[in-house]
Amino acid sequence: MAVVLRLARAGVKKKPYYHVVATDSRNPRDGKFIEAVGAYDPNQEPPKVEFNEERLNYWLKTGATPSETVADLIKVAGKAKPAPAV
Repeated sequence: MAVVLRLARAGVKKKPYYHVVATDSRNPRDGKFIEAVGAYDPNQEPPKVEFNEERLNYWLKTGATPSETVADLIKVAGKAKPAPAV
């Protein structure tokens, strides 16, 4: 099972809100996930990025691969040093 950190879309039409989740790479974007580790709200000015730093670091240390977007959000938030995106 390859664990990835990626965005799961929530919110309503034209007003997206994203949860940063740890999930199996085979699951669909908005499907079942292992754990929610953060949130991203692009509708606010400036966009709001939140992470549970303890759980984020846990998943990165256990080998979870962040998506390109999640890796960028981690850099913006300055929470952890992400592994290279796939």
